[in-house]
Amino acid sequence: MRPARFRRARTLTPAARVLRLRRRISLLFALTSAVGLIAMAVLAVRSDSGRWREQLDHTMDADTSWALGLLETDEDGRLVLDVLADSVDTACPPLTVLLVAPDDPGALTVEHAPAKPCLTVGRAVVQEAGRAAVRADGVRAFDGRTTDGEPVRVFAQPFYAPEAADDAGPQGVLVTVADASAPQDDHRRLVWLVTGGCAVLVLLSAAVGHVLSGRAVRPALAALDRQEAFLADAAHDLRTPAASLRTLAETALRGETDGADVHQRTLRLAEGMGRLVDGLLTRARLMSGTAAVARQPLRLDQLVEAVVDEAPTKGHRVRVEAEETVVVADPDLVRRAVGNLLDNALAHGHAPGVPADVLITVGRDGVLTVEDAGPGLPPEVAGALFERFRSGSGSTGLGLSIASWVAHAHGGTLAAERGERGGARFVLRLPTSD
Repeated sequence: MRPARFRRARTLTPAARVLRLRRRISLLFALTSAVGLIAMAVLAVRSDSGRWREQLDHTMDADTSWALGLLETDEDGRLVLDVLADSVDTACPPLTVLLVAPDDPGALTVEHAPAKPCLTVGRAVVQEAGRAAVRADGVRAFDGRTTDGEPVRVFAQPFYAPEAADDAGPQGVLVTVADASAPQDDHRRLVWLVTGGCAVLVLLSAAVGHVLSGRAVRPALAALDRQEAFLADAAHDLRTPAASLRTLAETALRGETDGADVHQRTLRLAEGMGRLVDGLLTRARLMSGTAAVARQPLRLDQLVEAVVDEAPTKGHRVRVEAEETVVVADPDLVRRAVGNLLDNALAHGHAPGVPADVLITVGRDGVLTVEDAGPGLPPEVAGALFERFRSGSGSTGLGLSIASWVAHAHGGTLAAERGERGGARFVLRLPTSD
């Protein structure tokens, strides 16, 4: 047996799968934006962190380089710090002079230290900075903290005896300290600003991705809706004639009906099913936009007369009052719309057992009216008359739906109202050639 997650995934509808795809696209868009923004934020934060440290190191390097020029040695090669002590305020920033023991390069002795430094760091911090500079035989800088816990930058620069050999080690080390609290506060504010900005931008990108993915899947959802509507129309419209054919076939098998009558009724049902299928396909093409509207100048009055001549009136009365009218429309689609309006009037525009009396008028302004003398439009269906499955007399109303789609495809309208004779009046407006 398959896991439950596979069974659940199998029950998802096509629309649900499209919506799930939309969520995944939105999430992927947000994650991609987040990765890019976080990478840029990390680079910005690291760059700022290195920048303020470099600035402090450059300042301390200048201070120690100036202090090195003030160091002197006596005739015995011993270091003299009188000039340095008299010329430089070694208390702020604190400047400590360490000497390297001749017999042990790793041992450092304090030759000079400020009595009241403005920044107090532990002796171990100063010693470790000096030893690091001696081992590296070059300047060294690192972060540290004062005895009060405040952040500082510690800088150590070695110096050499005036007549020392090239391979001789440092004679001593100058160690200075700079206050790093202000730069670190600025850096911390930058971090919070960048973090907040990234969060806002990620949320904004997620919203934009959700909107864009919604627009991307909207045609797919619309296509699924049209497909479901078409399948519903087909199932609804074909169910009744299919049942009638089944009943007719069962009756014929039992020998209860004359063969010629069975053939005639079968032919009528087949013709009706053919018209239904043709109408369904036309409506599906109109809804999907695949039916090309071939607009051209068209004599609407002549088309209406041809439709009436071809219609099976079967004893009904159909009158045409038409003026010479030229519209810009697709002949095939307009013919179908007019035919559907006429079929609707002949089918529903009269009382049972009474012939229909239909009046069709065509005006010069491209307005066509089909009016019958029947019972009129029921109020409960008047507002949704052009939706599928709605006609007011038990049929599907597919013909009126197609006629409405044809009107809107040409930039026109189709409206239903009460006629002067009490029946229904359908008004079709099409754009003229003027």
